[in-house]
Parts: sequence; structure tokens; C-alpha cells
Amino acid sequence: MMTLTELLQDESLRRREFPVANEQIYLAHAGVSPLPNRVAEKMRSVLVASQSIDQDTAARDAVEATRRTVADLLGVSPEEVALTGATSNALSLVASGFPFREGDNAVMYRDSYPSDVYPWLALESRGVEVRSVHSSRLGRIAVSDVLAQIDDRTRLVALDSCHFLTGLRLDVTAIGAALRSRGVAFCVDGIQTVGAFPLDLESVDFMAAGAHKWLLGPSGSGVLYVSRDWQDRLRPNGWGWHNLACSGFAALDRLEYRSSARRYEPGTANLVGIAGLGAAVDLIREIGVPEIARELARKRVRLASALSGAGFDIFDGTEDAASRGGMLTVTHSERDLEERFRVLGENQVQVSLRTFRSAEKYLRFSPHFYNTDRELDTAIELLLA
Repeated sequence: MMTLTELLQDESLRRREFPVANEQIYLAHAGVSPLPNRVAEKMRSVLVASQSIDQDTAARDAVEATRRTVADLLGVSPEEVALTGATSNALSLVASGFPFREGDNAVMYRDSYPSDVYPWLALESRGVEVRSVHSSRLGRIAVSDVLAQIDDRTRLVALDSCHFLTGLRLDVTAIGAALRSRGVAFCVDGIQTVGAFPLDLESVDFMAAGAHKWLLGPSGSGVLYVSRDWQDRLRPNGWGWHNLACSGFAALDRLEYRSSARRYEPGTANLVGIAGLGAAVDLIREIGVPEIARELARKRVRLASALSGAGFDIFDGTEDAASRGGMLTVTHSERDLEERFRVLGENQVQVSLRTFRSAEKYLRFSPHFYNTDRELDTAIELLLA
């Protein structure tokens, strides 16, 4: 078992576990993460085994092990975990399969990431009214903001657990409890939280999270949590041999779904990607989510202190630590951030350059637990040069 302290104190171990550290300083995990060594090795082992036996057999044990380890990470039953791939796929499945009736309404946040907007806007073609939460500041959503949009025809609220630009985390527990007491379903996009911070699903009905950000897993793999209470009501949007009964591969005259979240997996899955996801989740669990959360919070403070002192504006520099995610987004009224982004890249420091509705440029830093203080300091020095 590897601890966070051991990893950060042993540079050879760190570079072995995270080969990207041999090539560059990678501070863009809120975008797409590079793969840890053990994740790539797990995927490679399945590929090699698939040369000697059929692919399903080569990956079968790894797929079910992934389902179990994901369930343990999320604190749910394996029967509530579907391995559906990308977050957008999972959210679209919820939107298309939810039992809306014409005249119902759904609530989302219009200034979320596009994957958290488009599946719900598409409901308008089914006669569903789509409402947006109005927040006092970008990404800062209070319980009262959500409840202000709810009436007796509201069936579902869909929000992201952490805003992709401001890095503000949602109070999922409080909002979920308020919605449950009113009989409103709650769908959460967890991709910017799972693997980085604890996420309480006690009052959440659906949660989607792709693997390629804080989970450090392969692109195209991910999970959909569907609470047991909803599995007979959320209609699958695909039909095949894997999610329906077909004894001996003979089709029946009726549709008999699997009695678990596997009903949302109609066909052959991304076997290699799922195996890699399992290895990534095992790594996250080995380090420990509480330890990762504390380390990310510490790194954010280190970056914020240095950059705010140098005249950078912190995008929502709230002092409320409980609402902060793992990323830090900054802007500057006088510096050319596109040029700074180029300089960072030329010196093998990877961050994210983002714009939003105002077309203003932002630099987003999203280090993970394996990044060192020396790496952060190098990035700061280059940014301020």
C-alpha cells in the first residue's frame, strides 16, 4: 500500500507511478488527465490476454471487479452501478429515460458545462419546460436558488457537483435532502468531484462521472449510479443481449430487463477502458479520498496566495473552504494570458486556458495529489516572469 506521504517524499516512486512527471508538470486534471502507470499496465494486460483468448473472457473478471470497487468508492451497492462510459452518455440516458409527461418541468443551471445543459434542453421537444437556476455568482448555487425554481410540476433537478470554471462545489447533501422532502428527483454530474472530494449520494437519485479527470482513468469509460428505487422507472435507452434476458442467446417475445443497473448496459462494453477505470479507482482508494481532498485544498491555498499577491484575480476567491473544488482559475487585467499559457507550455507546464460568455480569458490550474510543491512553484515563477 502506497501512502500520499511516501509518494511525495520519494521522487523515483512518484515518477514511476506517474510517468508524466518525467516529461512535464501537469496541472490540468480538471480537463483530461494523463494515465498513471498502473492504469496503463492494467489496460495493457487485458490487451495482451485478448491475443490468446476472446476479449470478453480476458476482461470479464476485471469488469466485475471494477463495478465492485466503484461501488465501494461511492458508498453504494454494485447493483446500483452501470458502466456506461462518458458523462454525456450517462446524463443523456437519464434525460431520455426519465418518465416525464408533457407539462412537467426540469431544473438545471444554464451556466454549467455544456454536457450539463444540452441533455435537459433537449427535453423541450417532449413538451417539458426547462428552467434554469439563477445564482448570485457564477457557479455558486444555494438551496434557496434551487427551490425558487420548483413547483408542483417539477420532476427533476440536474446540477453539477463542482463548477468547471469557478471550481465551486455544490452542497449536494443539503440540496438533495431538500429535493427529496418535496418528491423531486436529483441528478448530479460528479465528474469534477469523484476521485478528488467525498460525494454524498444518500439523497441523490442519479450520478454520472467519466473517468478521465480526477479519477485518473481512461477516456471513454465512466459510471452511472442509479438508485435502486429508480431502476424500475428510469427507462433504458438501448436494448441488447447484455441488458435483457436472452437465454442461450435466443431472443424472447418480451423485454425482461436485468434486475440491477446493468439494465443500462445494452451491449458489449469498452472492456479495456473499464479495466483501466478499475485500476484507477483502486489507486484513488489506496491513497484515500479524504487525504486527496486535504492535499488538493492545501495546493489551492498555495497557488492562490502566490498569485493573488502578484495581482491576479482569483475566480471566486471565496474563503469558504467547504465550497472549493480542486481547481483554481485566475485572470489578470493587464497580463496577456494567452501569451503566459504559451510560455508555460513551452516550458512543459500544462494548465488550461478557458474563456466564457464574456470572452475574457482565464487560466485554470488543477493539480492532483501527486504534484509536488516544487512543481507548483515552477509554474508560479513562469507565470510571473
